[in-house]
Parts: sequence; C-alpha cells; structure tokens
Amino acid sequence: MAMHAERDPDRVALWCEGETRTRGALDRRANRLARAYAALGVREGDLVTIALPNGCAFFEACLATWRLGATPNPVSSRLPALERRAIVDTARPALVVGAPEGERYEAPTLAPGFEPDPALSDAPLPDVVSRCVRAMTSGGSTGRPKIVLDTVPAECDPEKPENGMTREGVTLVPGPLYHAGPFMTSWSTLLVGGTAVVMRQFDAERALALIEQHRVEWVLFVPTMMQRIFRLPEEVRSRYDLSSLRRVMSTGAPSPPWLKRAWIDWLGPEKIYEAYGGTERIAGTMISGTEWLAHPGSVGKPTLGRRIRILDADGKDCPPGVVGEVFMMPPGGPGSTYRYVGAEAASTPDGWESLGDMGYLDEDGYLYLVERKTDMILTGGANVYPAEVEGAIDAHPAVRSSAVIGLPDEDLGQRVHAIVDAPGGVSEEALRTHLAERLVRYKIPRSFEFVDHPLRDDAGKIRRSALRDARIGGRP
Repeated sequence: MAMHAERDPDRVALWCEGETRTRGALDRRANRLARAYAALGVREGDLVTIALPNGCAFFEACLATWRLGATPNPVSSRLPALERRAIVDTARPALVVGAPEGERYEAPTLAPGFEPDPALSDAPLPDVVSRCVRAMTSGGSTGRPKIVLDTVPAECDPEKPENGMTREGVTLVPGPLYHAGPFMTSWSTLLVGGTAVVMRQFDAERALALIEQHRVEWVLFVPTMMQRIFRLPEEVRSRYDLSSLRRVMSTGAPSPPWLKRAWIDWLGPEKIYEAYGGTERIAGTMISGTEWLAHPGSVGKPTLGRRIRILDADGKDCPPGVVGEVFMMPPGGPGSTYRYVGAEAASTPDGWESLGDMGYLDEDGYLYLVERKTDMILTGGANVYPAEVEGAIDAHPAVRSSAVIGLPDEDLGQRVHAIVDAPGGVSEEALRTHLAERLVRYKIPRSFEFVDHPLRDDAGKIRRSALRDARIGGRP
C-alpha cells in the first residue's frame, strides 16, 4: 500500500457511500493508527479483533494491524455482547476495536469512531510481515465460535492481480467485510492498486447504480444478492449501464441453476463465474459461465494445484457420478493453509480434510454439490449453526427444548425455522426479543412453530433431518 501511495497518492483507493480515502490518506492514517495500537500493547504475532461495520475505518484498522506484524480478526459489528465475548474469549486478542462504550475485556478496547492522537507520527513504520494474514470467525458446528487462522504470511505481489482482476481496476464489495469472500476481494483489489467501492448494506438497485457510476469491473455476489437483482422489474435492471463488468463472481452457497442461466443469458457466459471453497483454503473450485453451460449445476474444477476426492462412508473413493463426502488437499499438504482455534479439523488419517459437504465428480473432474453432511443452514450466503440458535432459544425460561432446521426459501436459499417446545406457553414476540439480545439478526429464525412434546430423545439427541423432511414433505 505504501508503494501505491508513493506512486499516486491522490488516486482514490476506497469509496464507501460517499466517504473516500485516497492512497496517500489511507497510508498515513494507518501508520498513525498503528502507533496508537502499539501504545496499547499490540505486538508482532498478536490478534486484533475488529468489530467495525463496512467503511473506511475497517480498512484502516486492518492495515494498521498488519503494519505491526499482527493479524486482523474481523467480526460483525452487530453481534450481541454475549456472542462477541465468546469470540474474544476464544481468540484472546491483544486489542478489541469497535467494542461499544463500557464493554470491557482483558484486552484493551477502542470504541467505534476512535481517532488516534494527531500528535502521533504518520511516517512509515519498520517493515514487518505478519505470520498469519487473517483470522476469520465461524460459529462452529457445536454452537461455540472457532477462529480460522490463515497461516499464510501477509505477503502479496502488488503487480500481479488474481482471479481475473486487473491492476488499478475497480471492484464492487456488496457483502459484509467480516466474511472471508468480501474481505479477500476488497484487499486483493487494494493491494494491486485498485479501487474498492464498498456498500455499507446491500441493496439490489443501488448495486446496479454503483456499477454504472464507478465503472465497476469485478464484483462478488452471493446467490441471494443475484436473485434479488434479477427479480427487479426488467425496466429497472435495463436502466443501468453494466458494460464495464468483466467478471461477476458468485460464492457463499450453490447458485440455483435457473438463476445461473438467467445471469448468463443477461450478461453473457464469459462474465459469469462461480467459486466454491472454505475460509480454510484447503481447496477450491471455479467455473466460468461457458464451462457451466457444458456442465450445468457444477461448481467447477479444483484450482491452483488443489485436489479433491469423493469418499464413501468406508473412506473409499467414489466413482464418477456417485455421491459421497467431499475431501480436500491443498498443494502444500496437510496443515499448510490454516489452523483452528477452538475446534478440531475433520480429516482422514492421511490428512485429507472435509468441510462437511456432500457431492460427486463427473467424468471430466467437475464437482457437483448435493447436500451438507452436517445440519448447517446456508441462508443468504451466511452460515447458521443450529446448535448455536437452539442454545439461545433454550436459554428462555419458558422453553423446554428446541430444534432449528433450514427450510427451502426462494429468496435466501434456506430460511432458519425454529420448532419450540414450551409447555407453559411463550409468544413469538417474546422469543424474538429474547433472541435479539443473544444473536446477530440473520441467525434469528424467520419462522417459529410451537409443539407440546420434547424434541430431544433420552440421549439428548435431535433428529433434525427427520424434522426437516417431515416439514418439507408436508407431514406434521
């Protein structure tokens, strides 16, 4: 970033709903902020939890963290205090940025809107490279948070764009920056001298307007965003000039075939791409619209030397067309891309790892995803773990037991549905109020169902798949 700032300090690096940062301003503000972080005790190798919304301050905080050789740990700015505390207790950061006034942790905290002392120097700092480029957060299948610590050093080639981007290109970032996709997309743009156009919150027509206004070349959507855009009236969609777009990337959840075909017909197959992978980066696939037309429904082939196997329940390789669990291996071998804090990886004895997806390969090596092995719910591109939501519901004094499942939803892919056993009765309004204090909004069930019998068996188990199948099949 310092190199780009030196070359052209007045070029806009960030635009966020009218707030801008030139390369030079971003560089200087990050230097001063890094010195403020250092004064609070941040050192090389530390984590810094960043709970800021989409905006220029988020990027300044990340860059300041890296300049000290530390690692940014982005989390949602909308987390309830209990959920934020669980993450901080797991991550054990040296600093928490964005915590509300009055919230205290073992580590120092800085409230949103913090500005460092202007007397601090904004001159360059000694060059130091963080050993881990980022530490993203996941809810975890047990309902407890886990940290995905990317063990690749914070280094890049500022002259070499990735994923079809161009040097000094313009990228639209419509998703929340605490998710891996938007985080990596925005920084991949900035680090090759590009401009990131960041939305504070996604709006379908606003996204089209920004593409036209800024001549956006590259954008990352989740399928829910693509669906909301495509369902705008045709006269609204056709109002905007999208000819600058070179690549529309979809990730976060499988794209419904009808939606993928609709976008291909609208913008052309050469512009539409889909990627599949996890924050762990143990493997990934990609497919262009042109390839997709020959392999409809696929999420592509492994990229960059990564490998994928499909294994049956006995750990044997499945032949093409046979569904099994998807296992992955990065080019550097087991453990070469990440490590968990607060969880253990699911792996075979020889180091192949699974993220819990089921799928199959075709004769040409293209991957097709079928279902999640676990009960995780994908809603609007975000992961929701039933155990976490059930724990929050069960904390209500009127609730005896609960089960949370994902039901098909035309807009979100899946909607979060709660089945609640409350013998003495409880209103939906009371539950929503209770959950708003404990869960970020997208994890709160969209629908509730009340029953008068326990939902767990004597062993404490819930058969979520049976509950889900009964409701999808229309049986009580």
